[in-house]
Amino acid sequence: MIKQPYVYVLSNKRNGTLYIGVTSELAKRVWQHKNSVVEGFSKRYDLHHLVWYEPHENMESAITREKKMKKWNREWKVKLIEKMNPDWKDLYETIL
Repeated sequence: MIKQPYVYVLSNKRNGTLYIGVTSELAKRVWQHKNSVVEGFSKRYDLHHLVWYEPHENMESAITREKKMKKWNREWKVKLIEKMNPDWKDLYETIL
């Protein structure tokens, strides 16, 4: 199976706390977050809703994008989410 690198954003509600991550198995990783398997920030703040994601050709470009996005101000992150997902719906079912 060929793995697809992704950058993704989780939240707990509309305009809530944001978590930016990178993975090569998006559905599996989001499932881990939803089921509190992943220790740390996302578990502590109940960040279980996939509100944005972006595929990349390789892991290097995904990691570079993730690092840049983590330095963005909140307004830029919200605009990016709302461009793809204006209602902040949980997109998890759309990636299965």
